Amino acid sequence: MSNTLVISIDTMGGDNAPESVIDGVSRVALKDKDVFFFLYGDETQIKELADKYHLPDDRYKIHHTTDVIKGDAKPSVAVRSGRESSMWKAIMSVRNGYAKAVVSAGNTGALMAMSKICLGTLSGIDRPAIAGVLPTLNGPVVTLDLGANAECNSQNLVEFSIMGHVLHRVLFQSTQPSIGLLNIGSEETKGRDEIREAASVLKELNGKVNFIGFVEGNDICLGKSDIVVADGFSGNVALKTIEGTAKFITTSLKQTVRSSFLSSLGFLIARSALNKLKAKMDPRRYNGAMFLGLKGISVKSHGGADALAFSYAVEAAVRMARSNLCEKIKEELKHVMDVDVPDMSVEQ
Repeated sequence: MSNTLVISIDTMGGDNAPESVIDGVSRVALKDKDVFFFLYGDETQIKELADKYHLPDDRYKIHHTTDVIKGDAKPSVAVRSGRESSMWKAIMSVRNGYAKAVVSAGNTGALMAMSKICLGTLSGIDRPAIAGVLPTLNGPVVTLDLGANAECNSQNLVEFSIMGHVLHRVLFQSTQPSIGLLNIGSEETKGRDEIREAASVLKELNGKVNFIGFVEGNDICLGKSDIVVADGFSGNVALKTIEGTAKFITTSLKQTVRSSFLSSLGFLIARSALNKLKAKMDPRRYNGAMFLGLKGISVKSHGGADALAFSYAVEAAVRMARSNLCEKIKEELKHVMDVDVPDMSVEQ
């Protein structure tokens, strides 16, 4: 296994676990022959599902445990009482150097807390952030923070910008992706003090990062910037609003198509174009939120992910591990911040 990439999987986390998890892992294994999986969870269930979904016997190892972190468990309680859980053990395999990344569809708060405790934060990072990918008219956009930090100071926003810069380059092989700070207006005088101060710092760093200024909520899906940076409160609200809007559109379209014979006929004529739109908007293709700023790679799959969605989360973890994401963030922080910039110590 010297040239094989090892990924740890919390098989018991998520609404559809362990079946959708094992099915998703199998899809990746059958496409990528150089990935090996540590599967943490109930051995009997895992083995049965591995056989069902034709996961090759030589591509995984089961680490048995029956303890599971419940979806409604408080992070503090999960950390204290979950040391024998599939989630904790999967994360610890990364900390101990046995695996390069961990993927879980389990409790977000617990996964974040455990990942931070087990893996630790990179030097130069005050707080880790949750980053996700959204579809836009101009291609995928990296968005962070999506809920890890409800309140942020200017330093946090600058660090998020740099981490998003590196993540976009790793995931999409971009060279100088554009960065926008989410704000209530594009004018320089708009927004809270910490947002305007972060903008001032990022302007000083132009040339090392491509900061284009403020973006508004309606700019996100238009793809005005490749990276959108916000505090966790605003970022999470924006994400849920976009998800709700997408669901509203698709549900309304289905209802309209079924409303009459002519509507159904029109759908048949436009089926090819509509299927392309459906594929582009399919949230499963963008599954896999990353906890950026840690010393190891931890990826959060949507709790309700099906097998296809979970496979995308695993593939994202594989790309980040192969690209040495954490080391690149560390190098970029040193490179970008090694200049005289305004003080960023303002606290809220």
